[in-house]
Amino acid sequence: MKDQSCGYCMKNELLDPFGIYICDLDVSVLVLFKEQSHPGRCIVAYKDHVGEMVDLTDQERNAFFADVNRAARARHTAFHPDKVNYGAYGDTGRHLHFHLVPKYKNGPKWGGVFQMNPEQVFLTPEEYEKVIATIRAHL
Repeated sequence: MKDQSCGYCMKNELLDPFGIYICDLDVSVLVLFKEQSHPGRCIVAYKDHVGEMVDLTDQERNAFFADVNRAARARHTAFHPDKVNYGAYGDTGRHLHFHLVPKYKNGPKWGGVFQMNPEQVFLTPEEYEKVIATIRAHL
């Protein structure tokens, strides 16, 4: 089921303000978060429009977490962070998704919670494409 007003579902101009579609995974969509103060930050969003993890069957949940793990592994091999943090939000979007936030000991907010939208680091279109190509190569 898709929600016509949801960027994760439609992968269109609704996604553009905050993310760039990378690819489909088995049961999820992988999106590069445009704000890149944490290099490689991305979002894994479930393909269907569900608001809560409890709305999934055990099999669907396990498949979703396999996609989250696949994306996290790609972050580790592509960007070599010291840690990947996981954030699950959705107060306003109501679409099940996880933020994967690579953290670096010499980077911003080591030892603290990352800001949802720090609006500090944006890339050129060419730089976004390079990050996306790096992620795809490690999936």
